[in-house]
Amino acid sequence: MGSEARKSRGLVIAVSGQAGSGKTTHAKLIAETFSLRYVSTGMIFRSIAKERGISLIELHKLAESDDSIDRYVDEKAKEEALKGNVVVEGHLTAWMLKDVADIKIYLKADLHERARRIAERDGKSYEEALKEVMFREESNRRRYLKIYGIDIRDLSIFDLVIDTTKLPKEAVAKVIRTFIQEYINYIKSQESKD
Repeated sequence: MGSEARKSRGLVIAVSGQAGSGKTTHAKLIAETFSLRYVSTGMIFRSIAKERGISLIELHKLAESDDSIDRYVDEKAKEEALKGNVVVEGHLTAWMLKDVADIKIYLKADLHERARRIAERDGKSYEEALKEVMFREESNRRRYLKIYGIDIRDLSIFDLVIDTTKLPKEAVAKVIRTFIQEYINYIKSQESKD
C-alpha cells in the first residue's frame, strides 16, 4: 500500500491468532491506545449464529459446506479496513487484509493454556473448552484451505508473532505497543524525507 493511500485512510492493523491466545484483548488495547476503531470478525460470525438461532459450533459446521458465510464475514472485515483508522481482529484477518493492513500481528499460545483461559473466561470446564478449541481450529484450518487456499499455520506474512503462553498480559501489550509506535515513528521519518 502506497504512503499516499495510507495517509488518506489512516493506520490499519490486523490482529490474528489462535482462540484463547489474547488476540481480542490485545486488539482492543491497541485500538484504545492508538485511538483506532475496533472491528472483530468473531463478533460478525457470532451475530450470524445469533440471527440464525444456532450455536457457534453449529455455525462452524454449516460454514464447512457453505462458503458464503466466511466470504460474507471476510468481505465485511475488508470494508471496515478500507475505511482506515482501525484494528481488525480475527482468525483469518491478516491473510484477508495482507494488501491493506500496515501491520499484521499474530498471537499464539500453548493449546492447554488456551483451553484453560477459555474455560475461565466462558465459565465452562477445561475439557469442554479443550474439545471446542480443537474442533474450531481444525474446522477453520480446513475451511480456509478449501475456500482461499490459505494455510493458517504459515505465519510468514506477519510483521510480529508473539507466543503469549508464559507472558503476562502487560508484557505482551508492551511489546505490541513498542512495535506499533516504532512503526509510526519510522513512517513519519520517511514521510518527512519526501
